[in-house]
Amino acid sequence: MADSFKLQHRKLEYRRLIPAFLLSHYTLLTILWIVGFILIVIWQRTAVERLLIYRGLASPTRPIPMLRPLVFNLSDFGAVGDGVTVNTKAFETAISEIRKRGGGQLNVEPGHWLTAPFNLTSHMTLFLAENAVILGIDDENYWPLLPPLPSYGYGRERRGPRYGSLIHGQNLKDVVITGHNGTINGQGRSWWEKYRKKLLNHTRGPLLQLMWSRDIYISDVTFRDSPFWTLHPYDCQNVVIRNVTILAPLTEAPNTDGIDPDSCVDMVIEDSYISVGDDGVAIKSGWDQYGIAYSRPSSNITIRNLIVRSMISAGVSIGSEMSGGVSNIIVENLLIWNSKRGIRIKTSPGRGGHIRHVIYRNLTLQNVRVGIVIKTDYNEHPDEGYDPNALPVIKDISFTGIRGQGVRIPARIYGSAEIPVQNITFQDMSVGITYKKKRIFQCSFVQGRVIGKIFPAPCENLDWYDDGGKLIRQSIKKNTKDLDYDG
Repeated sequence: MADSFKLQHRKLEYRRLIPAFLLSHYTLLTILWIVGFILIVIWQRTAVERLLIYRGLASPTRPIPMLRPLVFNLSDFGAVGDGVTVNTKAFETAISEIRKRGGGQLNVEPGHWLTAPFNLTSHMTLFLAENAVILGIDDENYWPLLPPLPSYGYGRERRGPRYGSLIHGQNLKDVVITGHNGTINGQGRSWWEKYRKKLLNHTRGPLLQLMWSRDIYISDVTFRDSPFWTLHPYDCQNVVIRNVTILAPLTEAPNTDGIDPDSCVDMVIEDSYISVGDDGVAIKSGWDQYGIAYSRPSSNITIRNLIVRSMISAGVSIGSEMSGGVSNIIVENLLIWNSKRGIRIKTSPGRGGHIRHVIYRNLTLQNVRVGIVIKTDYNEHPDEGYDPNALPVIKDISFTGIRGQGVRIPARIYGSAEIPVQNITFQDMSVGITYKKKRIFQCSFVQGRVIGKIFPAPCENLDWYDDGGKLIRQSIKKNTKDLDYDG
């Protein structure tokens, strides 16, 4: 009797243990399945990265853009790439579908896809295949009007509304524009001609403008013939522009800047070729009293590994609209060739703001008229309401490793009694000049130093130290405005 009771008790215990046993094994299997899935995803991601690296579309040291799980082709929405059909509706419908789905990729296939301006959305990749060309329609009546930029007052070229950009976006996050070096063409020639003939009633629009957005990645695309500035990130954060080509005619293409970071923070521009009708890169932060009131600086910007050509303006500029401030800028490994100016800082009374903590290093100037320019009388103002007593501060700027041949004037540092240039440093500079002038290294109202040997001889406004930091020559306090003007 007792033995029978014990047997029944053990059977009950076993029955209780069996679900627990199965549950524990089910949990273990679930965990193993999840771990296996993660490993497969990592393996697939690594395989894709290896493939892209093999094809030259990525680098082992540089991340690739996020791969989207949802992909559409533009032609799926009725678009026709014949260069004649207007495909605005197809772009808008495709991007609307991506917005509804919470993100995705839009492939633009080979062809010429004519369109009016359209807006991007968050969590989106715009991918241009090889031989894909997005063409902006050159009739301004198709271009929407937007309010003036708040940091520019009533308008940049004309008072009142401004034309939008061909590709536009506001308040976006996680946007990628990339491809196999397809092209975005603004067909700007008619815009330039109408601008010169004063036939436009509103400020021209950029080719690409993203506003109040973050986490932007632009790579492996050619941008050409913008109506106005080409790439204009405005008040954006965390922007990478890499391996792009930006083209416009060197003359008769007014204001076709390459890249204009405007009140942007945390930005990298690298590994690109820019040949345009104005500044290659121009860092901005608002215009006079409007930029002061908007108070959004441009800071933490790195520009490196660029080849730039600008017959009208400069390879890399800061300003002249810099009223919100510009700081913590690095410009390095730059080749500027066959250009009017190499690098330039431009501002004026009325701007306010500051330009400080700027590092230039490893710059090569090839056949450049004026290598380094700092100009403090760039007197262009939005209206009469600016404060002439709002004086910008220019300080803590260094130039290291400057090389070149065929340079007419290596440096023109043009401070003023109101806006002196403070704490400037030159080190390791050797620039071959085209002909000898009385003053080929020109300075006024400048304070700073030279470290080691530089050629040509610097102006007398600077202290001169040897490589060990020993003072060789005290500066001659000479701040008269005695520059030879030469372009």
